[in-house]
Amino acid sequence: MTTLLFISGPPAAGKLSIATRVADATGLPLFHNHLIVDAVQAVFPFGSPAFVRLREHFWLETFAAAAAEGRSLIFTFQPEPSVTPGFARAAADLFADAGGQCRFVSLELSLTGQLARIANPDRARFGKLRDPELLRRLHVDFAAAQAAMPVAELQIDTGRVSPVDAAAQIIALLGR
Repeated sequence: MTTLLFISGPPAAGKLSIATRVADATGLPLFHNHLIVDAVQAVFPFGSPAFVRLREHFWLETFAAAAAEGRSLIFTFQPEPSVTPGFARAAADLFADAGGQCRFVSLELSLTGQLARIANPDRARFGKLRDPELLRRLHVDFAAAQAAMPVAELQIDTGRVSPVDAAAQIIALLGR
């Protein structure tokens, strides 16, 4: 069955690290959200109306094309206030309408854990948030956006579970 593996979580929770391990083990393509975020942000300021519209258009069009062609994939996502409410459900519906499924996985990490990881140099590669003070200011908004996500089939506290073990749990969920 065609599957969208939708991995969400707060900044620095390990979404890309874990998703990369899952992709390597399963052969599923990894559609990391910053591929589109960075491309659109090259032209439009983050959060501007054009940025929001284009970012979500590219995400959803990619999902629609994958679902139509029967292509499963992994998507990493950080819920935050500039994302249209209902985006995650719309993504899931695209796969369901094509006879597939969306599997939601939520990664969790305390603010203390996020602050310990946020400035890691590897986060600069995709223009990810690296400013601890900005993270502190946005934490409540990020937490509210995460709470509005569809219920996850699997929740993993990445402050307690290694990326290798987290990936193994996700692979088991997928039955691979």
